[in-house]
Amino acid sequence: MVSRFRSVLALAPLAEALASAAALVARVAAGRSLSAELQRAADEGTESTSAERGALADLCYGTLRRYGRSQAIVTALSRRAGAADPLVEALLWCAFYALDSGRYAEYTVVDQATRACASLQRLGAKGYVNALLRGFLRARTMLNARLAADPVAHHQHPGWWIERVRAAVPAGWQQVLTAGNTHPPMCLRVNARRITADAYALRLAAEGIQARRIGALALLLERPVPVDRLPGFSSGEVSVQDFGAQRAAGLMDLRTGQRVLDACAAPGGKSAHILETADVSLNAVDIDAARCADVTRNLARLGLAAELRVADCSAPDAWSRAAAYDRILADVPCSASGVARRHPDIKWLRRTTDIEAFAARQARILDALWRLLATGGKLLYVTCSVFPEENDAVIDAFAARAPDARRVRLADGGPAQLLPCPEHDGFFFALLEKPA
Repeated sequence: MVSRFRSVLALAPLAEALASAAALVARVAAGRSLSAELQRAADEGTESTSAERGALADLCYGTLRRYGRSQAIVTALSRRAGAADPLVEALLWCAFYALDSGRYAEYTVVDQATRACASLQRLGAKGYVNALLRGFLRARTMLNARLAADPVAHHQHPGWWIERVRAAVPAGWQQVLTAGNTHPPMCLRVNARRITADAYALRLAAEGIQARRIGALALLLERPVPVDRLPGFSSGEVSVQDFGAQRAAGLMDLRTGQRVLDACAAPGGKSAHILETADVSLNAVDIDAARCADVTRNLARLGLAAELRVADCSAPDAWSRAAAYDRILADVPCSASGVARRHPDIKWLRRTTDIEAFAARQARILDALWRLLATGGKLLYVTCSVFPEENDAVIDAFAARAPDARRVRLADGGPAQLLPCPEHDGFFFALLEKPA
């Protein structure tokens, strides 16, 4: 097993990059989180550069976006499919991505993947890896035609996920699945307290970073860049936030002096946007202490302040002692089906039964938070899901339980459900009012 992660494209052989990625992807396939494993790789790779870490991330993300296809290829070509060493199979998946990416000569990928067996302490698998990759190259045209008829291999999503999306979006389900396999956009939110969007766009242009306006404070980059390349990032002039996520603050009807609760606040992007939008008193709550630290760092970078609590928002009796809130943001835990392209492991780690479990948790959170909302107040329910079971179904069921809840029109006139597209991820928004 690779003892230390080393991802390299320029400074060392592709074999080492493939071995490092395979070790990580194998753990993800066994149920670990991709982001957690990448962080572990960064922590262990004390001598790695940001470019090397980026190369490892690219191999892992690319491989997992093509996970369904890669599994189908192994099944089609190998008698050992399903019974092979998980580490060797992960190496093959990474090699298939390297071949599909077009970044390397085919013979280089075959040679380097074979060499990677030594780094993975799988010398006995060299012949198997070499034969399978060469077999793929010989049969690629035939395999592509065959895989096109396999929904999981073609759409790169589990079968149950495909069927749920098809039922939810009958007219556009294929586009939703296609978007889930793309690279996510990088969008910026300009801090209007520090600089105008037009002025910041000029700063980007001066740095050679191409961007276009897609909202009052949103700039969509032509291609992603490291945050340390963004002018004024460290001083709080701008934040990275998906354009869809930026919609939340504008829908809350924020006004000076209001008491506001961000009930599932981490990592703090929406909390910061609320404070940039209006002079309110903000309480931010999240159950994860480590992620609460992210909220603290984000607010500090922007020069903003909130009362932050590590607590379970569905059990407010343990932490809420104050008067009712004028506005509540309930950005609830969900399947993350609308942001799968940012977390390609999610669609393979999730199970269909998880959706009902999320819906039950979302209902508990709504019930608990509604008690904290002042008369005349508004609660914005948000998910990053495209599954109706977590969205309209949860809101409809809550409205039936809470006769004093009234769903109101979204102020921007847009739809409740945003589907993932080249400009933004998938989100759902529902605004509830407690009439006076």
